[in-house]
Amino acid sequence: MLSKILLLLVLAAIVASLGSALYYLVRDTGGGNRTVRALTWRTLLSIGLFLLLLLAFHFGFIRPHAAGFTPPAAAVHHQ
Repeated sequence: MLSKILLLLVLAAIVASLGSALYYLVRDTGGGNRTVRALTWRTLLSIGLFLLLLLAFHFGFIRPHAAGFTPPAAAVHHQ
């Protein structure tokens, strides 16, 4: 459950960074680099989210629900 909350928080930060980049793109008169900085943060957060998803899957915190998918032996938990 904690991993899902963390994933949602990172996703919200990505959307907020994208929104601030749009705001700076519209409001700045061309002299600043705030748009580039906001888009850089969005890119870094997206890469971090991807790595977080990979780690959560690897350690078995999240599982795919696709039909016919068989997880690797290391990710199978017997309950």
